[in-house]
Amino acid sequence: MKAKILFKLSGSIACYKACNLISRWVQEGNEVQTVASAAALKFVGASTLEGLTGKPVYHDLFEPGKQMAHIDLVKWADFSLLCPATANTLNKLAHGLGDDLLGSLFLAHDFTKPYFAAPAMNTAMYDHPATRESLRKLASWGVHILPTGKGRLACGDEGQGKLLEPDLVWESVEQYFANLKRPDRKPLRLLITSGGTEEPIDGVRSITNSSSGQTGARFADYFFNRGDEVTLLKAERAIAPEQPVEVVDFTSFDDLDNQLKGILGRAHYDAVIHLAAVSDYSVDHILIDGRKVTPTAVGKLSSGHEISLNLAPNHKIVDRLRHYSLNRSVLVVAFKLTQNASEKEGERAVLDLLRHSSADFVVHNDLSGVDPENGKHVASLYRGAALTERVTTKDALIQSVESLLVTSLANP
Repeated sequence: MKAKILFKLSGSIACYKACNLISRWVQEGNEVQTVASAAALKFVGASTLEGLTGKPVYHDLFEPGKQMAHIDLVKWADFSLLCPATANTLNKLAHGLGDDLLGSLFLAHDFTKPYFAAPAMNTAMYDHPATRESLRKLASWGVHILPTGKGRLACGDEGQGKLLEPDLVWESVEQYFANLKRPDRKPLRLLITSGGTEEPIDGVRSITNSSSGQTGARFADYFFNRGDEVTLLKAERAIAPEQPVEVVDFTSFDDLDNQLKGILGRAHYDAVIHLAAVSDYSVDHILIDGRKVTPTAVGKLSSGHEISLNLAPNHKIVDRLRHYSLNRSVLVVAFKLTQNASEKEGERAVLDLLRHSSADFVVHNDLSGVDPENGKHVASLYRGAALTERVTTKDALIQSVESLLVTSLANP
């Protein structure tokens, strides 16, 4: 990609990361013009930005001789990127305020050209209703909101809100333009679940399973690279995707169930790819020397006691996905795992799942046919009760699921 890039910085300590991205694009032969808010210049100097780009920094709405900068720069640029995008700036843009150069540029933006925003802020600011509403409003206007990273923030807190690493911002933008060159289908909006639930026994112990979430992460990366809008609802300990998809963590069955209700109830998704390994049982109560207690009432079970776990069955989440969904026609891809099952036994397991669920497609795989180290992933794909395809690798499985979804959405 060779482009004219209007690179805007607002006041965050993450401005230093933005400099790496500016440098990379310039070294790749792009023309980059920076615009910085007054607060941004408190974190990174104008001389640094000019040195990286070879161009003076725009920062003053009323700079002599540049009164039409907010019009001229928009006409000049192939796309705009606000990075880092602070809560203050995003909220101002969402309310149409043009009291500085960043705001005036946004009000003059030509939405036939892409506008990207890479948020960076404290978790509380990111989760604040004002910010969430502003992000939704900006996205509805056509702004491409990049996800944030998760981890230790500059203030010392842990959580969501970190600016994506420069390489991931670069990949997001580059992938957007790469997908424009191969518009072979409409973008999809997908919710993918992955990893295993953890059912608490006490404050430190839980019942879980061996699911790593690797397949879900691979699905998320693939569809992101195809230009789709992907939300990955993954177990807290599950493998994370490599691409900057939106990630929401869960722990227990109840947590996963509630997250699905909320996410599916707030936004329109074309399909749910339900890969999560969901526990059939949760701990209802514990008997300690005959005394009944709940898991939440125990910090850590002490040794030397006679302990019994009483498990209660969980409902089947896959049966309720369409009921949870704002889009009652959402496509559901369910997964059925068996162990050392014959072909007939596998087919019976699929038919049993279909009897109680609303799944449109079922992917059956047996543990004996999965070897991640060697790329082997034998799977059978069912559309309703009909076997449509057998695959032997994970990549082939993902592409087959994509084909089923695209075909079904094109021919409802």
